[in-house]
Amino acid sequence: MLYHLLYGLHEHISVFNVFRYITFRTIISGLTAFLICFLFGPVLIAHMREKQIGQYIRRLGPVSHQDKAGTPTMGGVLIILSVAVSTLFWIDLNSYYMWVVIFVMAGYFAIGFFDDYLKQILKRNRGLRGWSKFSMQILVAAIAALLLYCYPEFSSQITIPFIKGFSPDLGPLYILFAIIIIVGASNAVNLTDGLDGLAIGPVIIAAGTYMLFAYVAGHFQIAQYLQINYVEGSGELTVLCGALAGAGLGFLWFNAYPAQIFMGDVGSLPLGAVLGVIAIITKQEILLIIVGGVFVIEAISVIIQVGYFKISGGQRVFKMAPLHHHFELKGWAESKVIIRFWIIAILLALISFSTLKLR
Repeated sequence: MLYHLLYGLHEHISVFNVFRYITFRTIISGLTAFLICFLFGPVLIAHMREKQIGQYIRRLGPVSHQDKAGTPTMGGVLIILSVAVSTLFWIDLNSYYMWVVIFVMAGYFAIGFFDDYLKQILKRNRGLRGWSKFSMQILVAAIAALLLYCYPEFSSQITIPFIKGFSPDLGPLYILFAIIIIVGASNAVNLTDGLDGLAIGPVIIAAGTYMLFAYVAGHFQIAQYLQINYVEGSGELTVLCGALAGAGLGFLWFNAYPAQIFMGDVGSLPLGAVLGVIAIITKQEILLIIVGGVFVIEAISVIIQVGYFKISGGQRVFKMAPLHHHFELKGWAESKVIIRFWIIAILLALISFSTLKLR
């Protein structure tokens, strides 16, 4: 909204011409989202404490986590609202792809909010039933996949990392492919959200990575030079990625160890889903496995643990899943686990950047 208002003045005041540049609006968007989180974080934390909306800690978890019981949760409300407000302020509202991302973010926000509402406010520890929650995630992802597939300017081709000139067209199967990516990314981030700052750190790194991918995919000359799929209009998502990274940094201020607030499902579910749909739009779908490698590893550790437990009749591969709990039970300090996972996320992001030239 502010973009249209301020850029509209450039014909009379030349300095407002700066708002035409995506890079400038990305910086402003990130700063706006950060400030919203930073300024309203203490207000939300105080409100959550007053209403006694605190984290429930399972007795089966690491003993050290019992001290976290009662810590305010549902901080994802602050993250998502910051991203939404900042994005709507600084993005071109005529961007079709932006509205698809906003739809996915709003849908998964609603699912996460309802789940947290049942658990944290109505004190129903189980929240939404597993299949109900999963079905709603699939429904939102399916609508988004159809919106993209039916958009005339969107291609159902996929990009294979490190391989030049090979972009197979999945046709209608792309809809199923997109659903798997969105739902998978959402739940992978959700599983990672188990330690102070553990999930939001890699989310910030992934947002920064896709900020670059969105920019180059939406720039015809750069996309042609790098021999990647050009996606007209996807450049505006750079602004949204900036807001996502900025909001993440603002939330991390309060979520860093020892955390003053947790994001809850209302934050982790939409954050993962947004990363998934941005990966789809920028035609870097498979690369999300590398960019979000920390989330993938965490999800796989749960699948292996549950599968082996059932097959072996009660035996375990890891001391506890997701994987971060395994290292905690091996004696690693929580802060060490968090920082080392962040380091891995940064290294994976650098590897992802290399795919722009290694083709």
